[in-house]
Amino acid sequence: MRAGARRIWLLLATVSGLGVPPALAADADHGADLARRWCASCHVVTSSQTQASADVPSFASVARKPDFSPERLAFFLLDPHPKMPNFPLSRTEAADIAAYIGSLRR
Repeated sequence: MRAGARRIWLLLATVSGLGVPPALAADADHGADLARRWCASCHVVTSSQTQASADVPSFASVARKPDFSPERLAFFLLDPHPKMPNFPLSRTEAADIAAYIGSLRR
């Protein structure tokens, strides 16, 4: 199995909980802490935050997208796009941030 394919499989298994003990489930509270530390300079990550970049979506708006998926978002966070800084997130941290954003879905 190619390294990239193995990485995708491991991420999906971790995030979806397939065959993974509950102790490794995503932690939305830890994701909120990470988001406040690493993401709040650009994104509105909490309802109490008053300032962020105007051209990036708030975490609440990301959560409300009809096609939102914590698994897809966690994978996206592991492979940053050009407009996003390259934060060295672990699979667990990416899953935790995605779980936090998913908790904002209303």
